Amino acid sequence: MDIKSIVEKNDTLVGRIFDLSLQSLILISIVTLSIETLPNLKQSTLKLLNITEAVIVSIFTIEYLLRLYVADKKLSYIFSFYGLIDLIAIIPFYISAGIDLRSLRVFRLFRLAQSFKSIRYSKAMRRFTQAFMMAKEEFILFGILTLILLYLSAVGIYYLEHTAQPEAFKSIFHSLWWGVTTLTTVGYGDVYPVTLGGRIFTFCILIIGLGIVAIPAGIIASALSQTKKSQND
Repeated sequence: MDIKSIVEKNDTLVGRIFDLSLQSLILISIVTLSIETLPNLKQSTLKLLNITEAVIVSIFTIEYLLRLYVADKKLSYIFSFYGLIDLIAIIPFYISAGIDLRSLRVFRLFRLAQSFKSIRYSKAMRRFTQAFMMAKEEFILFGILTLILLYLSAVGIYYLEHTAQPEAFKSIFHSLWWGVTTLTTVGYGDVYPVTLGGRIFTFCILIIGLGIVAIPAGIIASALSQTKKSQND
């Protein structure tokens, strides 16, 4: 049995053990990353976590080099989704970058579907892909409309609230945060209107925001329904 069949194929016992071992390391990495954020950890615990991360990164580096070695089209693997995830998840460890990208390894858990050769998962992924492609124009149009509404909401609240709250609504750019939290119906409450006009305007934007939240779900649900129906026909 050659290296290529172990690394790339999952229809053998050794290949499945290889894949499942890597998935287990991903879960361990996610857990250790979460533990590191706990306050007041002992130095011994931090040292153990650092050693664990060093071992995991070493294994992932070997795996990355093996996948690159056995790949028929090496550039295609490097710039593929999994190739990029594998690379950017280990590079910060070697260059001591300030940003920690270990959490991106969670995306590699999608390989579980490939590991078990699940036909249902494959069909589901194809349906999602076809649904997004089918609704691509609608999403683009919706995205442009959302950006326009976001800008107009920032302009509106700026002119209505700037005089009453010059610090909170210093400019249209400062007002964009209010527009984002209002259109998405999150409403953190850190910036809010105090004038009558501003409150009426906020009510209108909130109503529009309910539609903005609901429309994408409706588009993708309709596209998925059509895709599933076409596959069954």
